Amino acid sequence: MRRLAERGNMNERIDVTLRKFRSRMSSYPLGMCPLALYRSLLQISINQSCGKCVPCRDGLVEVDRLLHSILTGDATEETLGKLEEMCRMIAESADCAVGVMGANLILDSLSEFADEYENHIKHKHCVDKVTQTIPCITLCPAHVDVPGYIALIKEGDYEGAVKLIRNRNPFPTACAMVCEHPCERQCRRAIIDAPINIRGLKKYAVDQAHADKVSTPRKNVSTGKKIAIVGGGPSGLTAAYFLALMGHSVVVYEEHEKAGGMLRYGIPEYRLPKERLDEDIKAILASGDIELKCGMRVGRDITFEELRKDYDAVYLGLGAQIGNRMPMENAEAGNVVPAADFLQLVANGNPPDLTGKNVVLIGGGNVAMDAARTAIRLNAETVHVFTRKRDDYTALASEIEGAMQEGVRFRTLLSFLHIETDKESGNVASVWLQPEIVAEYDKFGMMTTEHSSNYPYRFKCDYLILGVGQRSDTAHFEESGVPAERCRIKADTACAVEGMPGVFSGGDCVTGPSTAINAIAAGQVAAYNIDEYLGYHHKVDCEVTAPPAYPNPCIPTGRAEIEEKDPVERRDNFDFVELSMTYEEAVRECGRCLRCDHYGCGSMEGGRGE
Repeated sequence: MRRLAERGNMNERIDVTLRKFRSRMSSYPLGMCPLALYRSLLQISINQSCGKCVPCRDGLVEVDRLLHSILTGDATEETLGKLEEMCRMIAESADCAVGVMGANLILDSLSEFADEYENHIKHKHCVDKVTQTIPCITLCPAHVDVPGYIALIKEGDYEGAVKLIRNRNPFPTACAMVCEHPCERQCRRAIIDAPINIRGLKKYAVDQAHADKVSTPRKNVSTGKKIAIVGGGPSGLTAAYFLALMGHSVVVYEEHEKAGGMLRYGIPEYRLPKERLDEDIKAILASGDIELKCGMRVGRDITFEELRKDYDAVYLGLGAQIGNRMPMENAEAGNVVPAADFLQLVANGNPPDLTGKNVVLIGGGNVAMDAARTAIRLNAETVHVFTRKRDDYTALASEIEGAMQEGVRFRTLLSFLHIETDKESGNVASVWLQPEIVAEYDKFGMMTTEHSSNYPYRFKCDYLILGVGQRSDTAHFEESGVPAERCRIKADTACAVEGMPGVFSGGDCVTGPSTAINAIAAGQVAAYNIDEYLGYHHKVDCEVTAPPAYPNPCIPTGRAEIEEKDPVERRDNFDFVELSMTYEEAVRECGRCLRCDHYGCGSMEGGRGE
């Protein structure tokens, strides 16, 4: 019994150590020298070696010595050859996975970071301009000053926080509610306990200071230049906001009755109340000379050629609002609807009556989760989500958990074969599914599957939602000479369209369906490049500065989460599901920020992620 107790205590200590170690691994700083990173990973393999075989016991140590000489600038081209030769020998002769995987790790780095190895050998340092950056700022596609606005929230300056957010992102309210918060992914606070709840703090700020009540920066004097923007979604309106502040005149052409794009017509009310979205849009339209023309479709009410003739520059922010159908028989049957189309029907006030119906949804992304949870709120009897692979569930974990709590049922390892229809009504009657089994991972680290020996089976349903992606309507623009491939406009990283001077494009119509913050980032990049194209170099001043940083005692503290209404209460209506943070929670959460913009990586050149 005593031995069992000691073994249990040892296992508990090992679990604690591993949890702490995983935190450090997940918090590796962005911009870290990749050779130093790979050397630290190699040393993990060295520590795991049992010492029974020479290739692993001595070979990995020799590889570590060679890597150290490269990092310290003492290596030559001959050292690089020895390193590769040694790793190949270990990979081929080591007795177990410790040596094989350790050696393959370094072999991968030799091909992936050949320029880094060359620079370390020839110039004795990393590739130029590679420095550690502030993770939250760098991982935010719009590069919002996260530590800065968190510090302002802590000081109680909520208007200042909103202004600082809008220095890069004119949708503080929408992003506070629906952003996937990639900024939290490598928050260095995770070394101590858990990442800062950045989205939660942003939501607290906009709840205290509504965006339409916070003044926008003073706009520059008028330049006399006119820019046409096609699409009033997050990308188009972001470009309009920055261009208007620069002093340009902007006209936004939006085909729907209201602006907002997929923020309005693709995200359900329970996640983003439209009156809160309107707060952001009102502030954007009030920022300068912006004219919004709704109900205007380019290609129907005005041509692309006319826009190019009448304006000094054109920005195409079309979005991706057309839902994809699967290329199979009966894909156009009644009650078979793409998820994006389904959500737009609901947003436009024309929801289907799902009372008592069995709904099936194919797909595992955020749009699919929105559609599944919307179907629950439309009184569906059952909602089943099917995917082929486990990693097809690309939606946020919180969205999947919310759907489960509300009664959505999930099944994976099922491939979708075909649709069976009712002969009399022509509506979907059932779907046929093939059980799968897991197989090898592909070169991108994604799981593959193959058919199971189990027979396909028929699953009855009354309504089928296809969450299999979206595309942009580029037909008119392609006819007008805009280069596009598979409904995606060809534009470079500066958002300039290939071979068409003065025409820019960004967001979902370039990258394919993505997140709101990525569309916002594209609009920001396009605005500054359009300004440069017109011969200017304007800067936008948010008229607020972050408070000074104070030392953080690094005391482990629990993360404040955003609470939600009870699932039983929220599944029967479209009311907003999230509850506000309390003042005490917000202040304590702000106090957890390590202010990496001033300490650590923030003290290095280029540290603010510009």
